[in-house]
Amino acid sequence: MMDTSALTPFEARIEHAQLCERIARWDRAYHAEDAPEVDDATYDAAKRRLKAIEAAFPELATAASPTRAVGAAPADGFGKVRHAVPMLSLENAFDDQDVRDFDGRVRRFLGLGPDQPVALVAEPKIDGLSISLRYENGRFVQGATRGDGSEGEDVTANLTTLVARGRLPATITGAPAVLEVRGEVYMAKADFLDLNRRQEAAGDKIFANPRNAAAGSLRQLDSGVTATRPLSLFAYALGEVSEPVADSHSALLQRLRDWGFDVNPQARRCETVDDTLAVYHEIGERRAALPYDIDGVVYKVDRFDWQARLGMRENSPRWAIAHKFPAEQATTVVERIEIQVGRTGALTPVAHLVPVNVGGVMVSRATLHNEDEIARKDVREKDTVIVQRAGDVIPQVVAVVAGKRPEESVPFAFPELCPVCGSHTLREADGAIRRCAGGLSCSAQVKERLRHFVSRDAFDIEGLGEENVETLLEGGWIATPADLFRLEQRNSAGLQRLQNLKGWGEKKVAKLFAAIAARRTIALERFVFALGIRQVGEATAKRLARHYVTFAHWREAMARVAAGDPEAQAELTSIEDIGPSVAADLSAFFAEEHNAEVVDDLAAQLTLQDAQAPVSGTSAVAGKAVVFTGELTAMTRAEAKARAESLGAKVVGSVSKKTDYVVAGPGAGSKLAEAEKLGLTILTEAEWLALIGG
Repeated sequence: MMDTSALTPFEARIEHAQLCERIARWDRAYHAEDAPEVDDATYDAAKRRLKAIEAAFPELATAASPTRAVGAAPADGFGKVRHAVPMLSLENAFDDQDVRDFDGRVRRFLGLGPDQPVALVAEPKIDGLSISLRYENGRFVQGATRGDGSEGEDVTANLTTLVARGRLPATITGAPAVLEVRGEVYMAKADFLDLNRRQEAAGDKIFANPRNAAAGSLRQLDSGVTATRPLSLFAYALGEVSEPVADSHSALLQRLRDWGFDVNPQARRCETVDDTLAVYHEIGERRAALPYDIDGVVYKVDRFDWQARLGMRENSPRWAIAHKFPAEQATTVVERIEIQVGRTGALTPVAHLVPVNVGGVMVSRATLHNEDEIARKDVREKDTVIVQRAGDVIPQVVAVVAGKRPEESVPFAFPELCPVCGSHTLREADGAIRRCAGGLSCSAQVKERLRHFVSRDAFDIEGLGEENVETLLEGGWIATPADLFRLEQRNSAGLQRLQNLKGWGEKKVAKLFAAIAARRTIALERFVFALGIRQVGEATAKRLARHYVTFAHWREAMARVAAGDPEAQAELTSIEDIGPSVAADLSAFFAEEHNAEVVDDLAAQLTLQDAQAPVSGTSAVAGKAVVFTGELTAMTRAEAKARAESLGAKVVGSVSKKTDYVVAGPGAGSKLAEAEKLGLTILTEAEWLALIGG
């Protein structure tokens, strides 16, 4: 685990927010655009740093963390497929102790002793594109990418090209009426090299690595192009099935082989965690000789009944983990250090490097975090440095190479004026981040805030990319998000017409106005996320929307929170995964009069759709707020929470007047006393199980 002992709570919060923002951008580039900005090891290490920060500062472990995100929204151009069973990502392990900790968590969740065997299946983690293959009455009918885990892209036509090449069975004998097979589309190393030779000879795009080639080939709008690409597929799991087909993962793999799917021959059932680790190290030693790229080994609890009990977190199963291979390093030179200004005003130093190949990926930039990090490592321009394709940001400058520093070298001086707007830069007394004091007068911040507002996961306004946002800002057409929804009126009012701007024209402007008009009605959760409040990512925005349901309720509650109302603050922090840190950022945001005005001005231009609370069929507890306190005997606390959430209940951490049920076991203390004082419905564990149907 990365060392976080030197971080103050404020520094931890800032670094956490920065990493969340970066990883969200990398997710979109990797999953939606097939144009990854960073290598896998660096991406994994950024998430690892988040995990270390969240372990040291639990209040930061919110639903906004990228560790809870899955993929990215499906791209335009493909039909959309809603997954009946979500396609989740996997938690990562980076050393042997992480795997032993995983084994321990599984045992604790299931209530198993240290001597009870927990068999795992170890499989190489293929570096490709996850897909779902749907068979009905034994016939292949649909294929979809993972997308954001809930909804993917319909790539059926492209996957049929694998059927033609014998890589995918068109029909299955003895399959249930509905069968979804999950797998990974990849490109073998030899096929990748051959494809690039053909691409180069034809003057076409050269792919950076086999994963990019596989993803780009499968997501072609013209299936004729996909047919020319040498794609392969390994099957390894199931999605929706109309009846059980196996009682364990190892038995499932054999069933998949019998049905005609390619299953990785390296997959092995391991009786102990030591056996599992031995397989990992053996495969790691043979990694370079394998005919396909892998970036680790996946471990899955073999028994399906245990998998069902372990269940899912918000974006990953509790019964599986990916053990990643270590990062690689190289040496290069820092050409210059540039200061970039983010949308929150944070000044981030970036080292521009002499490009260097690190494990097959060309690295030319590395983020240096903040001025403390530069001072601690004493990184200077023209220094020779060790760069690692991993770290707490991407890529990581590990250290300066002693003895290779030029004689004229001087320490890097952090600027006291913003390099964008010239405003003074300020550093909080207890923080590591220096910020521009210019606020909305700083064009860097205004542009970044508006880019976030119109981005895919926020308002998703087509035609408002970075360049067009900048044009509208520089032309004085917009200054706040609400101005976008007054843009058509201003254009018709006799001002300089947008159609006359270079590169625009009547059709482009009409299309833009139509895209803006289409977003006048929008879900509350998207509205909240689009505001760009620190630490309020997509998941946190969704939790806020589902809790408060309407804009009016949320807005009034946030005003009370900002005013210091203890009851409103208690209600906010009772929402699952919203701790004091996130609450403080929400309070600070709405305490600023300017921010409140921007929110109200924007809301006046829109029709905000009320949030829909998650409902699970006819569950008696759907939409109810539940608190667990005391000792549970029939199941572990984690299992009880997971079961309640699967039924649509809201598991909250503290008791309030809005709590519907308090499930109290032996040893319940202050929460039970508070529930009795408030006259809430208190249930024993047996009564709770009877209520939810056992």
